[in-house]
This record gives sequence, C-alpha cells and structure tokens, in this order.
Amino acid sequence: MSIGILGKKLGMSQFFDEEGRSVPVTVIEAGPCRITQLKSEDTDGYTAVQVGFGDIREKLVNKPARGHLAKSGSEPLRHLREYRVDAVDGLELGAAITVAAFEAGQKVDVSGDTIGRGFAGYQKRHGFSRGPMSHGSKNHREPGSTGAGTTPGRVYPGKRMAGRYGGKQITTRGLTILKVDAERNLLVVKGSVPGKPGALLDIRPANRVGAKAAN
Repeated sequence: MSIGILGKKLGMSQFFDEEGRSVPVTVIEAGPCRITQLKSEDTDGYTAVQVGFGDIREKLVNKPARGHLAKSGSEPLRHLREYRVDAVDGLELGAAITVAAFEAGQKVDVSGDTIGRGFAGYQKRHGFSRGPMSHGSKNHREPGSTGAGTTPGRVYPGKRMAGRYGGKQITTRGLTILKVDAERNLLVVKGSVPGKPGALLDIRPANRVGAKAAN
C-alpha cells in the first residue's frame, strides 16, 4: 500500500532521457518515515495513518509528544503527518515507510511551503506594470487607483495590494517520478516543487486525499 511519505528538498538537477534530452528534475530525500499511530472509525471516527519524519533531540520534544511516540517505539521525531486511508489492514505500528513504496513512472502530488519573500510591493508580488520614469512623474512603482472616490468610498476585499509574498503551502500535482534510489532514500521527480533546498515536502500518490498536519 502506497500511502505517502515525508522528505526534504535537496535541490534541482537535470536528467537525460532515452533520447538524450535534458529534463529538469528535483532531487528529494524522502523517509524513512515511521508509523506512529493507526486511527480507525471505532476509536477516532475516521481511518488514517500517522507517520513521523526527521530526527530531533529528545529535550526539544515535550512530554505529551514523547509519550505519544513511545507507544509506537519511535525515536523523537520532528514532523508528524497523517494520511486518510480506506483501511489500515496490513499496517503495523512502528513500521518504516521508505521510497521503495514508490516506483519510476508513478504520478505524485508534492506539497510544501513556497519561499517566503517578506513584504513585497505591487510589481514584485503581482507583476504590475510600473508608471512612467520621466522627470516629474511621482508614480514609478505606485499602485494607481485602489477604489472609487465617491462618498462613502472603500477598498474592496481582495484588492491586489502590497503585502506578504510567499511562505504559504501549495501543491504541485501530477509530477512524474523518474528514478527511485532505495539505498540512499532518494526520489527524482520531473519538474520543480515548492520551497528552497532543505524544505519539508509531503509526497503522496496523485489523486489521493491530502495529508493533514498533526503538529
């Protein structure tokens, strides 16, 4: 059963296909993840599998989390995610999930946080055209009108303005796995994925219910 796996982005590279064409790829270090909880309709009201990923010092894990992880015999883990499944038959608490659960040619959805760029203006955040640069112009990078000048006037919700740019979770869907390296826990997927090198990624088979953050 292919559930999903957590990993971190190592960076981008290129992959040469059978015809010698260069294909942009992203290299992901995925897993191994540990099954930390199995949820069922009887006990939780829904069926899901919770997995953990990423080593962390024990002193940085609070007491409730340590007790939770101890039930599965897991070492301290930094990240927890859960995946909705139809059944948990054949899954064991404490078992490892590795990239061996995936195969080349498989389609996956990859979720992660985009690169945060802080407070950005209209041109950088939304691609607005700048104003005239001639002498005397006072709106080189200004937004222009933000609403009607009538009374009462207001700025309508959703108006594109300066503000926080990036730093939000998005999902890139339907990426193709080009290579699986089980020995080094690597997945090579075609195209780009969210985030910068070292960012946490959630990789799951395409067209499945998304993972829900547990911490």
